[in-house]
Amino acid sequence: MSAEQALHQPFPPAEQERTVMVGGIPVSTLSLDALIDKMVRDAPLRRMLKQPPLLVFDCNGQGLSMNATDAQFRADLAQADLVHADGQIVVMASRWFSSTPIADRSSTTDMFIDSLPHAAEHGVSYYLLGGEDQVNAECARRITQAAPGLALAGRRHGFWTAEEEDAVIEEINAAAPDVLWVGTGKPREQAFCVRNRDRIKAGWIVTCGGLYNYVTGDYPRAPMWMQKSGLEWLHRMATRPRQLAWRYITTNPHALWLIWKHRHG
Repeated sequence: MSAEQALHQPFPPAEQERTVMVGGIPVSTLSLDALIDKMVRDAPLRRMLKQPPLLVFDCNGQGLSMNATDAQFRADLAQADLVHADGQIVVMASRWFSSTPIADRSSTTDMFIDSLPHAAEHGVSYYLLGGEDQVNAECARRITQAAPGLALAGRRHGFWTAEEEDAVIEEINAAAPDVLWVGTGKPREQAFCVRNRDRIKAGWIVTCGGLYNYVTGDYPRAPMWMQKSGLEWLHRMATRPRQLAWRYITTNPHALWLIWKHRHG
């Protein structure tokens, strides 16, 4: 698709974008649908015009806690162009303490899955970086099957050494995706994005944690009522206690305290 064609794609009117401070982090108030719309509009143009990629990071309870305790993570998160509400607690906090609440939760998994038909329709290409190779490959298979015509620019597992990083960047740049999805987990994915932002040829760079495992079903998602009530973390902890119990036990209370501490902005 040419830049001129992209400019004239039929899109709905853009939602007004604001940010609200939640637990010390400025979070976008955009709805999930508006965030997807913005990505599909903006990513191809930004790449074709050779502009620096837009850095899109997420905010949830773990991120709130890490932002307060990890100086390097805080510095990397501050480089984001857009931080979206991956956790329901972030949305709820904005409604409790702000006059400009976040429209709804934009979990990275929902953002990715819901964007597939729009990306396929408008010719927006994706690159999947991260996860184990078999999981990454299965995710690629499933999304191309679910969204016929989706442009999958490339994919690569998430395990590489510092010495191999230049080669990883070269692979991505050879594919030149509109959207690069980086799923290597906090804080590694944020550090990678910030460190290589000026070298990566992509329109958007979006961090996505364990996204590929959720798409393949290796990580089960919580029932919708738990997602909407802010209890998805409990389901995750119950289904993956060894990996997640300590994380949630330590970061959730801290995140709630930070939300209260920063309740006035």
